[in-house]
Amino acid sequence: MEYSLFILIVPFFLFLVLGLLGMKMKPKAAGIIGTAGMGLCAICASAVAYQYFFQTGMVGEEWQHLVPVNFEWLRFTESLHIDLGILLDPISVMMLVVITTVSLMVHIYSLGYMHGETGFQRYYALLSLFSFSMLGLVVATNIFQMYIFWELVGVSSYSLIGFYYTKPSAVAASKKAFIVTRFADLGFLIGILLLSFYTKTFDFGLLTADNAGLVTTSMAGGTFMGLSIATWALALIFMGGAGKSAMFPLHIWLPDAMEGPTPVSALIHAATMVVAGVFLVARLFPVYFFAAPDVLTLIAYVGTFTALFAAIIAITQTDIKRVLAFSTISQIAYMMVALGVSDYGGHDGLGYMASMFHLVTHAFFKALLFLGAGSVIHAVHSNEMSQMGNLRRYMPVTNITFAIACLAIAGIWPFSGFFSKDEILAAAFHSNPLIFWTLWAIAGLTAFYMWRLYYCIFWNSNKEYNEHHKPHESPLTMAVPLIILAIFSIFSGFIPFAGFISSDNVPFHTHIDLTVASLSIGAGVAGIAAATVLYLKKSDWTAEIAQSLGGLYRAALHKFYLDEIWMWVTQSVVFRYICIPIAWFDRHIIDGAMNGLAWATHRSAGSVKGLQSGQVQFYAWVFVAGSILIAVLVLFF
Repeated sequence: MEYSLFILIVPFFLFLVLGLLGMKMKPKAAGIIGTAGMGLCAICASAVAYQYFFQTGMVGEEWQHLVPVNFEWLRFTESLHIDLGILLDPISVMMLVVITTVSLMVHIYSLGYMHGETGFQRYYALLSLFSFSMLGLVVATNIFQMYIFWELVGVSSYSLIGFYYTKPSAVAASKKAFIVTRFADLGFLIGILLLSFYTKTFDFGLLTADNAGLVTTSMAGGTFMGLSIATWALALIFMGGAGKSAMFPLHIWLPDAMEGPTPVSALIHAATMVVAGVFLVARLFPVYFFAAPDVLTLIAYVGTFTALFAAIIAITQTDIKRVLAFSTISQIAYMMVALGVSDYGGHDGLGYMASMFHLVTHAFFKALLFLGAGSVIHAVHSNEMSQMGNLRRYMPVTNITFAIACLAIAGIWPFSGFFSKDEILAAAFHSNPLIFWTLWAIAGLTAFYMWRLYYCIFWNSNKEYNEHHKPHESPLTMAVPLIILAIFSIFSGFIPFAGFISSDNVPFHTHIDLTVASLSIGAGVAGIAAATVLYLKKSDWTAEIAQSLGGLYRAALHKFYLDEIWMWVTQSVVFRYICIPIAWFDRHIIDGAMNGLAWATHRSAGSVKGLQSGQVQFYAWVFVAGSILIAVLVLFF
């Protein structure tokens, strides 16, 4: 399966070609070349998935780890070296299909959405780099290769979030995303160094083999501040994942990332950046489960709180892209919770399978939601719900596809979100009642705020639009991806996912837990019903309810002032007590030492420069004087 290398080569080649030569092409040509290249990647990924899952991937009753391409890059010791290669196993093959499919839809959609934009060629070059970065991350054979592509994902997102670099808000958002995730990635790097120092390897195969026996034995006995070294290492690695996947309190960059083009938001939220943290924990799941199970408990509770926190905020937001941003935070947290409550092996690993299942279904319906939002923004030239309403009359395709995505994320049968969310709830139901009931309540909140969004956009008022700004349906380049993603959002839930993905790579069978499913659908229907009563038509009830909630509503509207708290911590604590002392030390100690050395060198040079005067008489005098001195020394000593 060496041809899988082309899935990485093609987008990297496109990035170089479009980045270096794109300005010499017509914009449309650059877009078509980029889209065709991603189409080729999607075909190759589908071929890899077919060959792996139906021909060569299984030996006996277990899915195998295949490494069709691998070469050594840097060697430190006999066992510790950084390789670059391709690892094919169930979750990496699954991610190849998801990333290339969603990226292809974004490429096609952008042909219409970004038409006429300045920097169109640069946009497609950066899309190719973004896709290449995420594809390289998911097929990494070792944790350091993953870290390299992890940072490249950060660079790509920085460039695309700040695509409109003439807008101060876009520049600020890109810097915010970069700085917050770099802070988290420092923890990731320290965790990698701790893990590799004790295990003497970066290789995923060795780290996860024999139920993470290498990690368990090599890191046994070592403690720091009452916690094992394994716990510290894996908690720090999760810190990197929490930053990328926008877990509380490192979530603050994601809502502001909406400053980038809407198709970029779809790519970030559905298939690339924010799912990287979930994939990281899934990749190292045996290590977490056997070497540091207490970190999995931490992941479960952090995810639960984040999901609830983000869902409450989403209810109050009026910018449609920010509603979807907080929805993503909540849904990614759902995936983290599923990993945190999962056991290992067979049906006990239901949470692991459910997390990956929800990652796939969420990729399709969240991409559909963002691209649908892009169509709306393209039609009304605003992100604010107050500028929308009654759009179902003008945008029938966007209306129907958006409604399908809302039904999917609300967990209504038979849409895809029902199946994956039901499995997460079932895993929590059998593991932790507190987490289960919290997730159940969040399912109701999710249905409520998504249908609030839907009604505010497509129903809600008798608003009329003037002839100059009359909304219209999106062109085919934008409508076709919506239809394709809507089909995936309906039918992807019927994939027998447990037959392909499991925590121990051994297929198993699942069934719908009727108790959990009934509760799940009940929460979704209740949320939709509440949104219908309050938002299908304009009502004074919404303002009355907001007023009755008082400070709680205002706090949620302002995102519980987390941005302000982070600014205070940054300016009053980090800058004042860390950055200013470091700057003083740098100016007075480091610079002072260097300046002192330069001063001493200059004075010494001034003292001896007369020896090189160029006067022959002086050289003769020195020669004679030196000879006499040597003679005297030899005579007396």
